[in-house]
Amino acid sequence: MKLLLAKVAWDHPPTIAGYRRLVIRRALWLVGLGVPFLLCLVCLFFDVLRQGALLFLMGMIGFATWVPWVTIAFIRRRRVAAILRSYPWHELPCHYPRRASGNPATIAISFCEGYSPVLRIIPFPVSLAHPENTRPELIWFAGDPRYGGVVSPVGGHYPVRVVPDKVPAEGWHGGDDVLASRVGLRRRSGKGTQT
Repeated sequence: MKLLLAKVAWDHPPTIAGYRRLVIRRALWLVGLGVPFLLCLVCLFFDVLRQGALLFLMGMIGFATWVPWVTIAFIRRRRVAAILRSYPWHELPCHYPRRASGNPATIAISFCEGYSPVLRIIPFPVSLAHPENTRPELIWFAGDPRYGGVVSPVGGHYPVRVVPDKVPAEGWHGGDDVLASRVGLRRRSGKGTQT
């Protein structure tokens, strides 16, 4: 693993700016889904604009399934910040395996010879090869390879949470379990968190 910075990822100014954009993006998702739904419920409760609110609410029912995901994504942004405040960035080679659907939901990072786990981009898949990435064959990684962490295109400007897609039987050895538990990468049971 090639060490990019001797300090934590949070000390890198583009990373802080990228995290702020992540918070704003997730807050807008939450407001965009939550506020119209709450307005409809208020209108129905107080019997104001009942016909329009009922029609709008019927249209919102299709989006209601996204509200829990967006809420979880907004709450879990703190885990991204905790990882960035505790782990340094590492510049590593990677490739983007495609699924049959063409979904850019995974990234394979080569941590060392013979260990290139596939990591899922959560909670919403994004193609990291594209967001202002001048070197798609390299990725910045902060975290524990056994449990996941945060990745960004080279430069640290677009931090995204990743978790292992499948945990290999003979995987990465080493790492700091106490630190991984403290930042929320590892549960008490010893398994990695998936959000």
